[in-house]
Amino acid sequence: MLNGRWLLAALFVCGSLNTTLWAQMIVAHRGASYDAPENTVAAFEEAWRQQSDGVEGDFYLTTDGQIVCIHDRDTQRTGGRRLKVSDSSLEQLRELEYGAWKDARFAGEPLPTFADVWKAIPAGKLFVVELKVGPEIVMPLKRQLEELNVPLDQVLIICFNSDTVARCKELLPTVRAHWLTSYKKDASSGKWRPSVDQIAQTIRDCGADGLGTQGNRQVVTPEFIAQLKSRGLEEFHVWTIDSPDDARYFQKLGAMGITTNRPALIRESLATETR
Repeated sequence: MLNGRWLLAALFVCGSLNTTLWAQMIVAHRGASYDAPENTVAAFEEAWRQQSDGVEGDFYLTTDGQIVCIHDRDTQRTGGRRLKVSDSSLEQLRELEYGAWKDARFAGEPLPTFADVWKAIPAGKLFVVELKVGPEIVMPLKRQLEELNVPLDQVLIICFNSDTVARCKELLPTVRAHWLTSYKKDASSGKWRPSVDQIAQTIRDCGADGLGTQGNRQVVTPEFIAQLKSRGLEEFHVWTIDSPDDARYFQKLGAMGITTNRPALIRESLATETR
């Protein structure tokens, strides 16, 4: 079996283990969330129809120790009634439906568990797991991966919380993990934060295998990437890219993956660029 580094390298070269050659992995953000309700099985299945190389989902821990797939801290936006996910059981969360907000034809879509999402992922496709909470979710995640017999080379963990990334590398050392960051511009100095040095230090401190960077072209320039690589960065992916022009820009910068709400559009734009 390929280990995580070699799987991701293969995906980088091939687009997936069982498809034709592409320049980057195309990862469907919360599934194909432009066309289907985010973080539902319907969205993940639509991603495969749009030839995604992988899917990204967001995960929280419930009061009864279940790992569930939802982006927000509460259910108001996608479930229509406010329940704080971390204060609710799976049974309570599943009293709501999570599809009608997007379109009536998706009415009745349930909140998926981690297991539900995994079962919707074909062999050889990448499962990008964004952990939305602290290190307390890592041990339950480890147990789920073991119980479901998930090939660890199909998993990439991503998280904004560097403590959570560090815990992942402690308990799941063979699973690749990227630390996520967005950027803010300091009003007085005009400088963007975090800086290259801050990013490099955080990655070293938490043991991350790479960076998941917001697709801010004012910050993520060829010089920015070169500086990070000179400080030891081995790989990076970029989110959330729905513009073909942006996708081509980050392709040329060498992003190993491009996360998008519109995988078919971005796939076609990058394929056209390489013809």
